[in-house]
Amino acid sequence: MAEQFVGRLSEFTDGSRQIVKIGNTEVGIFRHEGEFFAYSNYCLHQGGPACEGLTIAKVEELLREDKTSMGLFFSEKDMNFVCPWHGYEYDMKTGECISDRKLKLKRFDVVQKGEDVYVVA
Repeated sequence: MAEQFVGRLSEFTDGSRQIVKIGNTEVGIFRHEGEFFAYSNYCLHQGGPACEGLTIAKVEELLREDKTSMGLFFSEKDMNFVCPWHGYEYDMKTGECISDRKLKLKRFDVVQKGEDVYVVA
């Protein structure tokens, strides 16, 4: 697999996303809390642009010791992204579909060399 230059580090602000084309494949690159995550931009549901929808904090439910709910809250650290076609939601760190963890987007490694950012594809 070859490294494909996708931009300068300064072009990837924290919380940003870029969609790049590498050969015939579209790749969504996210930067979250200084880390890079890159996935195929092809939704596993019906082929929509998986990486182009909303990014949203993971919804978590807090439980009391007796397992009754204390309510739903947004995570302070975990983020998801949502395919804009039909709302399939994916974990930003793993690429797993939130509603069916057996489904997982193809992941690409991201390499930083100085100020240059590359995707291994």
